[in-house]
Amino acid sequence: MIAMPNRVEFNADLPDITESNALWRRAEPLIPAGTQTLAKGPTQFSDGVAPKYLRRGRGARVWDVDGNEFLDYNLGIGPIILGYCHPVVDEAIRRQLEDGITFSLMHPLEVELAELLRDCVPNAEAVRFSKTGCDVTSAAVRLARAYTGRERVLCCGYHGWHDWYIAVTDRNAGIPECVQELTHTFNYNDLDSVFDAIGDETACVILEPCVFERENGSFLSGLRAACNRYGALLIFDEMWTGFRCALGGAQEFFGVRADLSLFSKAMANGMPISAITGRKDVMALFEKEVFFFTTFGGEALSLAASKACIEFMRGHDVAGYIANLGRRLVDGMNALIGDLGMDYVSVAGYPFRTIMNFSPAAGNPLEIKTFVQQELLRRGILWSGIQNLCFSHTEADIDYTLAAFADAARHGASERASRVVPGSPSAGCETEGRRDSGGRRSHTRHRDRASSHLRAVSGPLVGSGPDERGRPGRRRQ
Repeated sequence: MIAMPNRVEFNADLPDITESNALWRRAEPLIPAGTQTLAKGPTQFSDGVAPKYLRRGRGARVWDVDGNEFLDYNLGIGPIILGYCHPVVDEAIRRQLEDGITFSLMHPLEVELAELLRDCVPNAEAVRFSKTGCDVTSAAVRLARAYTGRERVLCCGYHGWHDWYIAVTDRNAGIPECVQELTHTFNYNDLDSVFDAIGDETACVILEPCVFERENGSFLSGLRAACNRYGALLIFDEMWTGFRCALGGAQEFFGVRADLSLFSKAMANGMPISAITGRKDVMALFEKEVFFFTTFGGEALSLAASKACIEFMRGHDVAGYIANLGRRLVDGMNALIGDLGMDYVSVAGYPFRTIMNFSPAAGNPLEIKTFVQQELLRRGILWSGIQNLCFSHTEADIDYTLAAFADAARHGASERASRVVPGSPSAGCETEGRRDSGGRRSHTRHRDRASSHLRAVSGPLVGSGPDERGRPGRRRQ
């Protein structure tokens, strides 16, 4: 068994998740879907193997309700940029907590954080705050429609659950058809798909500047030119790129200026806050024409956390540190793939956030992903298919992770057809529990749950599997 860098020894078998399962049985009849965040729910992890509830975190590690410790590559689905319980951010929260959380008038932190964003983000001539990514994406679309006097929206990527976006996915129940007809999608790195959809009636083009596909060197600049040509606003949804790819986000990283930029996730190391930045003449419509106000937009704990977090990132080149760690991980993965002759496996993305993909020739993607999740959990790593990195991850963590992947690969190669077929993360795998002498349900530990029809593999085959945020599929172009 490989020892973790912090010398904590993990269960040589799969983790005991008795308390997690007990909590889940309480949640199922009470909480629709069982979770507030689909990407954190049990449908995204190996059922019967992965913990369902985490109790605490510190640095790059988390502990579940059963006391199992894991090296975490999910990072709260993105917000944890410095590490769990980072002392600088936590101290800022504690100091502000002594003075109060929400007030009857504005708080100085609203000005101080806005000034800080102005200094860091290229287009931040004006700044507004809210609480979630959905808040600011919807505000940006409304603002663009008001500014241009147009209604059509072009989008590419994931932009939350609000009507204007979710209408063009397969989860659009309850949304009027007239709303659905106003949003259209285009393909990343494909300017032809943009020109097929854009026109004089287009209010804005909104996209994630990158996800895992590498920008081809001319797409974003071409998009900027197309928006200029048709008078549409260019909006960057930077929930994932903001502060991760560079302090100034995708605008700094790619050298392309957006009219509006949207941030949340990493800007406060886990506290709930979002921001919209942009051109002063566009943002001026928030003065009267466009109503965008919320009680908790100036909530002081999150403002204090964000200010401390961004100041720390500016002073410590956090984006550079994460990129270096990411390159170490990617180079190690590629070396492993090459050494084992796994030409059907690839690593995609930029160093700050990567995913491993493989061709269908390797086997069923979800079954393989389930097996890899199981084997990494056995080795003390919480992994959902994506490698997110934070400032608290170390080179030792990366080296341990690479060794764990290699170890899992060796274990995978030894699997035989007699093993139990795993359930995929999207479908789950039910396990019959048995009653102990006290009448309590105990769950049989799943061992060596490889697919009976998978060919013996010689490396860590990680499927793209379910979307890491549980986002629904696109419905129409």
